[in-house]
Amino acid sequence: MSISVADLKIIASNGGGMVLDAKKISAADLKIIASNASGKQAQITLKNSNALSAADIKIIASNSKGCVIFDFYES
Repeated sequence: MSISVADLKIIASNGGGMVLDAKKISAADLKIIASNASGKQAQITLKNSNALSAADIKIIASNSKGCVIFDFYES
């Protein structure tokens, strides 16, 4: 099953938590998803956060108001 980014934005704005891969979703979309999630305190975990720039991580963190967990673990 494949869920569109537009659907992820709606799910987050409705309070749905999720685990996302930062390699597969643009930083711009992740910023919006994080912002949407913060309105309902939905928990988002970003795998492969190393794929993002430090600037993008800071913006996502700011937009999320504590709702995003960045996974920097590399296997």
